This record gives sequence, structure tokens and C-alpha cells, in this order.
Amino acid sequence: METSREMRGRQIFEKEGQIERIDLTTYRVSSQSGPGFYRVIHADGGGPNWSCSCPDHTNRTAKCKHIWAVQFSLAIKAEVKAEREEITQIESVNISSCRFCGSAQIVRDGVRHNKAGNIQLYLCRDCGRYFSFNIGFEKMKASPQAITSAMQLYFTGESLRNVQKFLRLQGVNVSHVAVYKWITKYVRLMEKYLDRVKPKVGNTWRADELWVKFKGSPKYVFAMMDDETRFWIAQEVGGSKTTYDARNFFAKSKEVVGRKPVVLITDGLKAYHDAYKRMWWTHSLENRTHHIRHISMKGNRNNNKMERMNGEIRDREKVMRGLKTENTPILKGYQIYHNYLRPHESLQGRTPAEACGISVQGSNKWLTLIQNAKLQNEKLY
Repeated sequence: METSREMRGRQIFEKEGQIERIDLTTYRVSSQSGPGFYRVIHADGGGPNWSCSCPDHTNRTAKCKHIWAVQFSLAIKAEVKAEREEITQIESVNISSCRFCGSAQIVRDGVRHNKAGNIQLYLCRDCGRYFSFNIGFEKMKASPQAITSAMQLYFTGESLRNVQKFLRLQGVNVSHVAVYKWITKYVRLMEKYLDRVKPKVGNTWRADELWVKFKGSPKYVFAMMDDETRFWIAQEVGGSKTTYDARNFFAKSKEVVGRKPVVLITDGLKAYHDAYKRMWWTHSLENRTHHIRHISMKGNRNNNKMERMNGEIRDREKVMRGLKTENTPILKGYQIYHNYLRPHESLQGRTPAEACGISVQGSNKWLTLIQNAKLQNEKLY
């Protein structure tokens, strides 16, 4: 059973902005009864000697709630760090073995000609099957390089017609409709594959909603993001903020990560708190998610990180002048781009996936994701 000081220390830890690290051994913990703070010092930087400037520790030499709070914080950070040291590698597809039996006994055997260029055919001497390494791009009239370049241009902000003009300069004559079909096809393919990859996100998540037009009708895109890694966990489209039920949205988020957060940060929308009370609030203090609401644009309790991601979505949506359907591949495609391909300055040039322990190998990450998704789909079906 937790002691009274331990329980109060956990409550301090679960509140955002209560603990601040000063240096390697010193922490500042906000007072719970006034505007001040107490200094917690880990004397030897790694042993059992702790001290706090609060009266409880100074007068009674007790392990006070402030020391407990810092220890809880350090334990969680150590746990997350250990998890992220186990890197999930999404490697470039190996072209030195048979696609079907994995044998290295393969030889070149002819060339297939199409509009995208010449494609080398191979023969496996062990299983006797012919194949090419045009994985994921079979029967496509454009090359993998043209298709992945088109997707990169589109999700960095270009319109479909601007992407079409770029491809024409490269000698690829396709319509803007064809470009949209490429995006639809490969986003759906990657979505199924990446849904099986578990990101190692932090313990604080942020939820927010963004007003978007779908065929001229106003709706809201609800998004969940990890506070530490900026990983976009889940999304859902809802018709109205006042009637929206966020329980399915919360369930999606938990399914992606495999657990619920320790801290949830939202605005004052009633739908978030209702879903939190029904799904993530428990009588057990140890298992309870702490919900921070009524945030502001300034100060410690702000949602600026989430607003930054909303700005990314808005920049993409402006070029399109609204979205067409609720199940559009554009939103899911941008989520994949945000998580696995877009480097973030706040993450020292890493992608959110890399911050979560997921490394996509190869110079063309679109190609790596598409080919791995295609091979995984072949194994399943």
C-alpha cells in the first residue's frame, strides 16, 4: 500500500509543469499550498541520498512528497528511455534473394519493356519462379521514382496540378487524376502495414480538434498526438463538437499504442472529458489517467504543440480548398508523412517515428514503406 506521502507525490507527478530539472542533480518542485517552490537535490547523483528544502523533510528528515514526485518522474523517464533503445528497423527491401523462397540462387533472365522503362527479370534456380524487384509498383505505367516523388511533392504542399507539371518536366505524362489515384492506392497500402507497427510514445498525450470543410460542409478533424515525440497517434472526423462522442477516438488511440496515457491534455471540450471519465478514469490512483483541461494559449498550460500540428494540416487543406469525403486518403497520408518522413526541428531533425524508436532505412523512405507494405500484404493474403 502506498504511504500518504507517496500518494501525494504521485499526484504532484501527474500534474503537468510541477517538476522542473535545474541540473543533473537538482530539481524544482512547485509548492501545492502556495505560489512558491521547493528544491529537491539528489546529493550523489545516483545513490539513495535525497534532500528537499520543504519543512517536512527539513524538520522531520522524512522522505517528503516532493522527493517522491521527482522519483516517480525519473522512473517513468528511465522506463521510456529503455523502451526506445530497442529500435524497430524498417529496412530497404533486399534485392539479393528470391521474393518467394528467399534463396540466394537467382540469376538475371530477360528484360520486360514498358512505358516506365526496362525492368530486369530474375529466375530462382531453387524454386524455378520468375520475378522482378518492382515490388509494389507492378503494372504501373510510371516508375517508382516518379510515383514517390509525386507523393513527396504533394504532401509537402503542392497541388495535384503542380505535381502533374513537375512530372511532365521529367518526361512522365500523366493527369492530375492519376496522381490522386497513386496517392489513394499507396496510402491505403501503407496504412494497413503501419497499423501493425507500435510506436514507443511518451506518457503525456494531447488531443485537439480542427475545423475543416468537407464538400462545403463544416466538420471537425479530431487528432491525438504524443507530447514528447510529436507522434500523431490517431485521428477521427466528427460532425459537431457538441454532439461528438470521443470514446471511439480514445479507443483508437489506445489500440495504436497498446496502453492509455498517464496524462491527457485537452481544451475544455465536454466530449473529451466525458470520454475520459468513461474510459480512462479509475478509482485506482495508480492506474488513473490525469486529465488537464481548460488550457490557454500562453503559460505552462498551453496546447501550442498541438496547434502547430493543426497548422500543418491547415496548410495542406488550403491548397485543396477543402476535402471531399470523410474517408479521404489525404488525412491518413498526411499522418504517415508527418510521422515517418517529415523531420522536425523540435526533435533535432528527426522524424516523430525516429523519436519513437522506429527507423525507416533507405534514401527514399516512401519506397521503403511501400515495398515493405506490399511484401507484408503478400504474406498475409
